[in-house]
Amino acid sequence: MTKKNLILGRCFPGLMSVVLCLGGLSVAAVDGTKPAVAVSSRLGVIDGIVLEAIRDEQIPGAVVLVGHDGQVVYRKAFGERSLEPRREAMTVDTIFDLASLTKVIATTTAVMQLVEKGRIRVNDPVAKYIPEFGENGKEEITIRELLTHYSGLPEGLDLTQPWEGRETALRMAYAEKPIYAPGSHFLYSDVDFIVLGALVERVSGMSLSAYCQNNIFTPLKMTHTRFLPPAAWLPKIAPTQYDEHDKMLRGVVHDPTVRRMGGVAGQAGLFSTADDLAKFAEALLSGSKILSPLTIEKMTTPQQPPTSQVLRGFGWDIDSPYSSNRGDLLPVGSFGHTGFTGTSLWIDPTTQTYIIVLSNAVHPRGKGSAIALRSKIATAVAAALPLTTAEKDELRSASITGYNEAQTGVRRVASRNGSVQTGIDVLEAHAFDLVRGTTLNGDATKNKIGLLTNQTGVDSQGRRTIDVLSQAQGVSLDAIFSPEHGVTGTLDTTDIENSKDAATGIPVYSVYGETDAARRPPIALLKTLDAVVVDIQDVGVRFYTYETTLGYFLEAAAKAGIEIIVLDRPNPITGSFIQGPISDSGHESFTNYSSLPVRHGMTMGELAKLFNGERGINARLQVVPLEGWMRGDWYDSTGLAWINPSPNLRSLMEATLYPGVALVEGTNVSVGRGTDTPFELLGAPWINAAELAQYLNARNISGVRFIPVTFTPSASTYAGQKCQGVNIVLVDRYAFDAPELGMEIASALHKFYPEPFHMERMNELVVNQTVYDAIAKGEDPRRVAEDWREPLEKFRELRQKYLIYK
Repeated sequence: MTKKNLILGRCFPGLMSVVLCLGGLSVAAVDGTKPAVAVSSRLGVIDGIVLEAIRDEQIPGAVVLVGHDGQVVYRKAFGERSLEPRREAMTVDTIFDLASLTKVIATTTAVMQLVEKGRIRVNDPVAKYIPEFGENGKEEITIRELLTHYSGLPEGLDLTQPWEGRETALRMAYAEKPIYAPGSHFLYSDVDFIVLGALVERVSGMSLSAYCQNNIFTPLKMTHTRFLPPAAWLPKIAPTQYDEHDKMLRGVVHDPTVRRMGGVAGQAGLFSTADDLAKFAEALLSGSKILSPLTIEKMTTPQQPPTSQVLRGFGWDIDSPYSSNRGDLLPVGSFGHTGFTGTSLWIDPTTQTYIIVLSNAVHPRGKGSAIALRSKIATAVAAALPLTTAEKDELRSASITGYNEAQTGVRRVASRNGSVQTGIDVLEAHAFDLVRGTTLNGDATKNKIGLLTNQTGVDSQGRRTIDVLSQAQGVSLDAIFSPEHGVTGTLDTTDIENSKDAATGIPVYSVYGETDAARRPPIALLKTLDAVVVDIQDVGVRFYTYETTLGYFLEAAAKAGIEIIVLDRPNPITGSFIQGPISDSGHESFTNYSSLPVRHGMTMGELAKLFNGERGINARLQVVPLEGWMRGDWYDSTGLAWINPSPNLRSLMEATLYPGVALVEGTNVSVGRGTDTPFELLGAPWINAAELAQYLNARNISGVRFIPVTFTPSASTYAGQKCQGVNIVLVDRYAFDAPELGMEIASALHKFYPEPFHMERMNELVVNQTVYDAIAKGEDPRRVAEDWREPLEKFRELRQKYLIYK
């Protein structure tokens, strides 16, 4: 594609393919194409938006620059750069105090360069590099939490007392106490970036100013960007406002904290022009000398705790209360930042567009605001873009589904009244075509079928799949296989004998027992069949044994040379969340068939495909897919009746809590078995209910609250004994990370009750030695959870080829 460069307003040096002068609006296109001119003409609406803001005294003036598809398509100055003490016209080369744009242009970029070089890791505690930071509850705060504003540190340093100097500011920052538990709450904090600036200096051995000059500004030829601008730049610098001494700030940073620090800090202090910022934005869109494309993608996609509804990249804003400069039309997958003085930069990879709005809205007396202006300009630019059909589709997809399946459910369909048809319904609608026999020379044959099922195997009319298949033409249902809890789903024992189905007389073979052999289907029996149909409701959790039973049937079917046909059912806790540590390979068991996250977000049909492919089973496999199910659907969106998949999962609430609470079930605590609300309760005779509830609530665990309770289980652990503990109340299932809850519970019990709490067996379900060891050592669960983010991203890529539903 031929690039068409554009100049709007005063000349933009070095761009000659297209010239557009505002005075006479003359256009010359060297290659004869018109797209850039078309964009420019549509962007004329920006003029009126900015002039209206000036008339309303929101800003004294502004420079607006828009880039699209590698070209500058709009570049213009408006109004005045100075009103007091004298009036000066705004020019496109005006130098602005960028304020908090410093955080992303300088500090974040520097931090990510150090990550690329292996000098730091984003999941490392800050105290690893700045030991004096690790006090007052900050020992486990990570670089990631600083970059995403999830450290819990206050918004800024105390300015009510007199102090001066960089070292004083750093001592104050290092002494701060978190307001919120680290990782639990979004709080935009300048302290975060003061510390990050110090981190760059500590690791690089250079001042932040020198590091950025050498490694960012010079390589990108950003010749009018720096901290502490020289006196020669003053005539071109837009003044901000009068300081506390009634002196107009010009060439001196507006941020009072950074002024006290000497003008250089990680949160503010940078000065630059629209042209220089265009070079920076273009570098992020096209790949650059300063960061690799992979790092840029990592930096500008969601990196906050996955359950949070405030979305932040590393440094960059994506979707938060500060995202007004995205406007109404650009997708959530774009990113940007603003500055208090009236500056903003927003970049959209989908449309290859960036929008730079620079103003000194605080001039002269701090009463202006560029918030509405920035939003209106972004909306106008998005509306003016001449997108291709493919770009429009991508834009629509980004707006609807978000950009990362690990994010909260609000990025997908939050709730709906669906009408889902399960695999057995679809099979019936297609006259059992996959399982019935054939007619040859007038003689009908019947396929000999086995069926792995239990009480959850019913169609939309409530008829058992056993009865439906036993009555289907061309089908001979010769064997029924029952998993854990038996064919009726009511047994809570390993002593389950073979039997006969009372209604049909068909033999029922138990594939659950004490030994490995008892849990596997007999290959000799499978060889008498043509296929095994699987119709069983899973709960979407790695250690739920129905998944392992499915894997064992795939293995046996491959050896017997017969087909497996999975009648798919919904993942009741949605297919859009992937959470928890991935189990260590080489530790397979009946509760860990394959290396999966605790919450994998897959249906049984999708798991069958993954097992068959990744474990090299290569069984003959067919999946009869659901109709009408969407990945973001919870079970209550399907229109299907709830049938307990096992005796102690009696509601969707309990199924949602199960991936977390069950992680500690193997230890010596009760998880509510033997009560009316299993997995909603947790306790033991040696727990102080009020103490545990208070601590867990203070942790601000996303999506749940805790009420101190006393209960006496009638069965299972501590049967007949009075237990103190907590009732776990799910308040927001979209913001809830169940496996992380399990880690929080284990950590709390280990902290308060190290002697009576025996957590050794916990790793039987966690199956991740690194995670178990970290909790046993007392590490913060949120920090532990950060370490499983990258493996989850790799798993997300792996599972993509096995997914059936969008």
